[in-house]
Amino acid sequence: MFIQDVAYIPASKGYPRFGPPDSSSTVSWGTPLPDASRQPPPWEVKTVPENLPAPSDRYQIKYKQYEAELKENYRQHSQRLKDKSKTEPVLKNSATIATQPQKLLLNDDDLTALDEKALLQQSYTSKPYTIQHSMRKLEAEDLAAERRKQAVVEQVMVDQLSRAVISDPEQNSAFNEQSSLPLTASIPLRFRNRALHDTKVKTRSALTENLLSNKMRFDARILSRNGRDACRELIGFFFTFDKSLTIYEYRHFGRNRTNALPFIQKGCYSHQCGRKKGMQYGIHDFYMASNIGANLSFTTSGDNLPENIKQRPLLIIRITDVDDLAKGMLLASTLQINQDPRKHDLDALKTIQETLKAKLRNRGVRTLTGLGKLCRNADKSSDGVLQKAEIRQALKEFHLTLSDEDFEAIWLFLDQNCDGQVDYGEFLRAVIGEMSEYRKALVRKAYMKLDPNKTGTVPMTDIEKFYCAKGHPKVLSGEATEEQLRTGFVETLQGACRDPREVSYCEFEDYYEGLSIGIAADEDFANVLKNSWGI
Repeated sequence: MFIQDVAYIPASKGYPRFGPPDSSSTVSWGTPLPDASRQPPPWEVKTVPENLPAPSDRYQIKYKQYEAELKENYRQHSQRLKDKSKTEPVLKNSATIATQPQKLLLNDDDLTALDEKALLQQSYTSKPYTIQHSMRKLEAEDLAAERRKQAVVEQVMVDQLSRAVISDPEQNSAFNEQSSLPLTASIPLRFRNRALHDTKVKTRSALTENLLSNKMRFDARILSRNGRDACRELIGFFFTFDKSLTIYEYRHFGRNRTNALPFIQKGCYSHQCGRKKGMQYGIHDFYMASNIGANLSFTTSGDNLPENIKQRPLLIIRITDVDDLAKGMLLASTLQINQDPRKHDLDALKTIQETLKAKLRNRGVRTLTGLGKLCRNADKSSDGVLQKAEIRQALKEFHLTLSDEDFEAIWLFLDQNCDGQVDYGEFLRAVIGEMSEYRKALVRKAYMKLDPNKTGTVPMTDIEKFYCAKGHPKVLSGEATEEQLRTGFVETLQGACRDPREVSYCEFEDYYEGLSIGIAADEDFANVLKNSWGI
C-alpha cells in the first residue's frame, strides 16, 4: 500500500465558495448583493398626502413647547453627565471611607460616615409637588378625616342614647309589679306580655341628646413601643355634665369597610400616676402644650382592651389634638379659665432640652437610635423601665452630660412612685425633647403604609423596596444615584435595629426623631417623608 502525493489546488474565487471568506471580499456570507432594479413595497414608501389643512395655532404652540422641553431636557442631561464625570472620583473615595470601620470619637462634634449618610436625608427639595397637587391632596385628607370624626360622633350618640334607656335599672320596676300578680302561670303563652320590660323613656338617669351635646372631642394615640398599638386611631369625648369620658377606636375591616368601636367605656376616670394620682379627670386635663399633648393614664382591666395591653399595669394615652372651639365654649359656660397645668414643668425642662439639641443637631440620628438600642438591650425584663445608674451610664456612652442637679430634678419629676426606676423612653423625651404631634402623625402614616397588617415589624427587604430617592436634589443633579442613597439609608437604619433583618416601630420612630432635631420647619420634615415614602 502506498500514498500518492496530490498537488494542492487553491479554492476558486468564484461562487459557490466552500472555504472561509478572504479579506479581499467585502461581501460576507449570507449578505445578498444589492439589486438596483428592486423597488420597495408600497407600505415602505413614505408618501405625504396632499391638500392637508394647515396646523392650528393650538397645535403649533404645543409643538413649540414640546420642542423647547426636549432641548431643555437634553441640556440638563448633558450637564448631569459632565458633573457626574467630575464627581465620580469623590463618590468613590467617600464610599471607600464609609466601608472602613469607624474610629472612636475624640470630640463630640466629629461626624462619622453614619452621620453624613443621615444628614443626606435632610436635603430634600422644598416643593416636591405642584401647588395644585398638594392642595388637592390636603383637601382630600381633611375631608376623609372629617368624615371619620363625624362617623364616630354619630356612633357615640347612638350607643349612649340606646344604652341609657335599655340599661336603666328603673325600667324593670313596672315589669316586676306585673309579674307579681296572681294567676300569671295560667295565662297562655301567646297572650302573655313577652316584652323585656315596659319602657319608660323619661327616667331620672336617662341621657338626652342635649346633655350629650355638651362634649369636647379630642384625638389620641397610645404611648407604646409596639407598632400595632402605637398606630391605633383613637377619638375620645369628654362630657361636662357628669365629667365622664369615652374613647373609641376607628378600625378598618378590609378595603372599604370601617367602623368605630368602643375602646374605653363611658365613665368617670381618675389619674393613675403622677402628681394628680387619684384625682378625677377634668376639662383642664385635655390640652396641647408646645405641640405636645397631655397624657391620660388608665388601668388595664377594661373589657374592650386587647390582651397585649392588659399585660401591662397601666395604659398611657397621649392627646394629639383637641377641639379648642368646643373647649373654649365649655369653659366660658362654666366661667373657668383655660390654663396649662404643666407649664411650670415644661419651662424647667425647656432649657435642658435646648442645650442638648444644639449638641445633637448633626448627630441626632446616631445618638437617639443608639440610645434606644442600648436601653432596649439593657431592659432584660422588657417592661420598659431602667434603674438610675443604667440611664446615667447610657447618657454617658453618647456624651450627653447633665449636671447632678439637673439629673436629680428630672428623675424626681418622673419617678412619681419613688421606686428607683422610670420608663427610659419617657426619660429620654424629657431630657432631649420630642417631635411635635404633627410630625409623629407623618411618621405613623409612613409606617402604617409599610405595615398595613399592623404586625408591628417591617422586613428590611420591604424598606429597600418602598424607599424612593427620586426627588433628592443630589439625584436630580446627578451627584449621586438612587441606589447610593438607598444603601446609605438602609445602613443607617440597620444600625438602630436589634435585628438587622426587620424594623420595629420604635426603631423607625427613633430614626426620624433624631432626624427631626436638625430640621426646623414642619414643611421641610413633611417633604422628607413625602419624598421618601410617597405619603
